[in-house]
Amino acid sequence: MQIWIASLVLLVSYLFGSIPMGLITVKLATGKDVRDIQSGRTGGTNAMRAAGFWIGLLTSFLDMSKGIIAVWLARTFTPDMIWLEILAPTMGILGHNYSIYLVRKDEEGHLLWRGGAGGAPAVGGVVGYWPLSIFILVPAGALMLFGVGFASVATLSLPIISAIILAIRAYLGLSPWQYLIYCLLAEILIVWSLRPNLVRLLNGNERVVGWRAKRVNARREAKNAST
Repeated sequence: MQIWIASLVLLVSYLFGSIPMGLITVKLATGKDVRDIQSGRTGGTNAMRAAGFWIGLLTSFLDMSKGIIAVWLARTFTPDMIWLEILAPTMGILGHNYSIYLVRKDEEGHLLWRGGAGGAPAVGGVVGYWPLSIFILVPAGALMLFGVGFASVATLSLPIISAIILAIRAYLGLSPWQYLIYCLLAEILIVWSLRPNLVRLLNGNERVVGWRAKRVNARREAKNAST
């Protein structure tokens, strides 16, 4: 019976994680399809590009709930299965990145089902483990996003920061060491999802956001004006 409950927890975590919050919020706010805008992702950063800061922020918090609820499901229905506390929020990230609700075909007949990059639900899993981590991870993510200017770098940094937090807590005996496995799995999924962004970073043409975007756009406008 317990294996069936565990399987159901994983399935529900994936299905809830698959809900394209950015698609819904941007559609309600502007009528646009966020998949047709810039990166085409349904996460908070692209929602911000499509509909402004507050819609992006709302989307990010809704996406965070995917990880939080996945941990809550695991703890509630299978309290003695520590591995499920790791796999359930991982399934939430997987659903967010590869949503079953977004499956469609492109003009060449190839299946497309890309959602977000996984940063917000990954943070949600850690918040599910230790709620106070939200007061560290959200400011750190915002600083990376708007300070460095690359959403991909900010997203990649979140599991690393989370691992540091959870390692300290594990050392103090406040949480199990196994939670670090979740951080590793989250980073792997995020890196895999951000492969095109990493290529652009290496080539020096990655998309920019925040204050850096304003400076880059100003330079581009000045260059265009001079020509």
